[in-house]
Amino acid sequence: MASLNRQTMAAWPELENAQPTSEKYTVKADGEQSAKPEKGKETEKDDTGAPITKIELAPSHSTAALIEEPTEVEDPWDLPELKDTGIKWSERDTKGKILCVFQGIGKFILLLVFLYFFVCSLDVLSSAFQLVGGKVAGKFFNNNSIMSNPLAGMVIGVLVTVLVQSSSTSTSIVVSMVASSLLPVRAAIPIVMGANIGTSITNTLVALMQAGDRKEFRRAFAGATVHDFFNWLSVLVLLPLEAATGYLERLTNFVVESFHFKNGEEAPELLKVITDPFTKLIIQLDKSILNQIAMNDKSVQNKSLIKIWCKTFTNMTERNVTVPSPENCTSPSLCWTDGLYTWTIKNVTYKENIAKCRHIFVNLNLSDAIVGTILLVTSLLILCTCLILIVKLLGSVLRGQVATVIKKTINTDFPYPFGWVTGYLAILVGAGMTFIVQSSSVFTSAMTPLIGIGVISVERAYPLTLGANIGTTTTAILAALASPGNTLKSSLQIALCHFFFNISGIILWYPIPFTRLPIFLAKRLGSISAKYRWFAIVYLVVFFFLIPLAVFGLSLIGWPVLVGVASPSVLVILLVLVLKILQSFCPGALPQKLRSWAFLPVWMRSLEPWDKLISSLTSCFQRRCCCCCRICCELCGCCQCCRCSKCCEDLEEVKDEPVKAPEAFDNLAMDKEAWDGVTKSEVDASGTKTISSVTAL
Repeated sequence: MASLNRQTMAAWPELENAQPTSEKYTVKADGEQSAKPEKGKETEKDDTGAPITKIELAPSHSTAALIEEPTEVEDPWDLPELKDTGIKWSERDTKGKILCVFQGIGKFILLLVFLYFFVCSLDVLSSAFQLVGGKVAGKFFNNNSIMSNPLAGMVIGVLVTVLVQSSSTSTSIVVSMVASSLLPVRAAIPIVMGANIGTSITNTLVALMQAGDRKEFRRAFAGATVHDFFNWLSVLVLLPLEAATGYLERLTNFVVESFHFKNGEEAPELLKVITDPFTKLIIQLDKSILNQIAMNDKSVQNKSLIKIWCKTFTNMTERNVTVPSPENCTSPSLCWTDGLYTWTIKNVTYKENIAKCRHIFVNLNLSDAIVGTILLVTSLLILCTCLILIVKLLGSVLRGQVATVIKKTINTDFPYPFGWVTGYLAILVGAGMTFIVQSSSVFTSAMTPLIGIGVISVERAYPLTLGANIGTTTTAILAALASPGNTLKSSLQIALCHFFFNISGIILWYPIPFTRLPIFLAKRLGSISAKYRWFAIVYLVVFFFLIPLAVFGLSLIGWPVLVGVASPSVLVILLVLVLKILQSFCPGALPQKLRSWAFLPVWMRSLEPWDKLISSLTSCFQRRCCCCCRICCELCGCCQCCRCSKCCEDLEEVKDEPVKAPEAFDNLAMDKEAWDGVTKSEVDASGTKTISSVTAL
């Protein structure tokens, strides 16, 4: 009987020790494997003499390509998880727990100290802006013919508030002019709308301090500019409505006439009680001079805004004075002549200075511009330092369970079906907090770093900001109720106009979710500014300076010129918006060429060329090519006959750097014999990949 070949199977080879050869195994088409005897080895035999062939299984090589699981795209607007990387409380000993408690108390005290100096620096920053541009801002109100133009009045409100960094100051000037009959209420309402826009620049400037981290800057800038977009969109809708119907003027006049308001006590100044003792040691201003400049009082044109005498005594006495003729005498019995002069008796008021103010600049005799510049630089440095330290402290304190509790408390909605109530409660919280600190700028500026580090979401910051708008108008109403009798009605009507303007804006842009356009626009601007950080500066300069100045300058020329220039610009903007909407939702209705913006030059539809241009300009002194050639190369390219062509060639140099690609399962790929059979060029082709890198601009 023929002996059967008995085949014994070796153990499955270990993955890391597998070194197969290409000639060791023969794999048939049907999947069977046969072994070839290796050279130098004899075939073993069993006890009966039958040969035993040892067959080792070839390691399985999958011909299927490795498929990576699709990774989830990270949403840049998701709030980061603030993990606690320190030692857990349960792992600390008694000494460590006591030290941790004292560290927490110390951080909290430091946080309050930095927040105090942050608020004080905002106050000093406002004073510095008033010293630098206060008189110029006051002169904006002199031309009553321009003030009758609603659009010009609105941009004047923006410019004045940006220059003095205080909507309260600009509103008080408007109230004084209305009370003095220099300005009607209808012309004052657009100025109040502009002041509402101008006050939102403060927290946008604060957001720029977080530009070091792109993720934080995206959230902080979006949280700050949601205030801007709410104000701009509200003005775009309500200013034409007010110019056409005058509904704010009529509504506020009805409220003032219906309720017989009487003079009350002054509005409580809760925050200024804490900050004034420190800020008054730095600078004190006589803000009544701005009101007099706005009312075209020539006697104060050369007066300084810096307050010198804080304690004065005013006395009224009767004095003999000369008058041009007897008709100018106070009464016939108190009139006499003495040669060439006519005399009479009049009550003369004189002011006696008793005590000087106690601030740094009281005895320095410096001009307003110099003092304002010094305070501007100093306050900005303190503001930036305090903001950076506040962000660092908040980042170290708000970790782990504490951060989870705070984020859930602030950002979580009420259970269904009361989720819609959460936003309105946030509006009330924002109004209450602003009423306490008596400044919407302080509240929104303090909230901006919290948005940046991810404690407050942009969606929750929006109703809080709307509440801040309401809160700052309530303090204005209380201040108006404390006005004297002759200015009570006008100041109260202006304050109510401000209040109902913000209420109307909330009705437009909050109750229905799809109307919350400020959130969408702010997120879009935040993403662009995080990628191109210079665009944030461009946004501030264009929207808060260039556009208002252009409208104001065209208003000086005349109303027809303003309409002739603005109308084409508005039509182009509307056309772009309509095309964008059709491209997104109904591209089939458009011709093939208009279904994308590819028909435009790159510099008109993308910020990438401008980013390269700005990068080139900032590195002009680091390259041999001149700035003009670099701009020429970036925008239009250069032909061989152009004198800049050599620079363009230098900028387009390509460096090929061989980078060794990572090899998966390196031990299983090929054995030594297989590697010996591969040429060097094949290794370069399969084992490496060539990366071309263009010289960075």
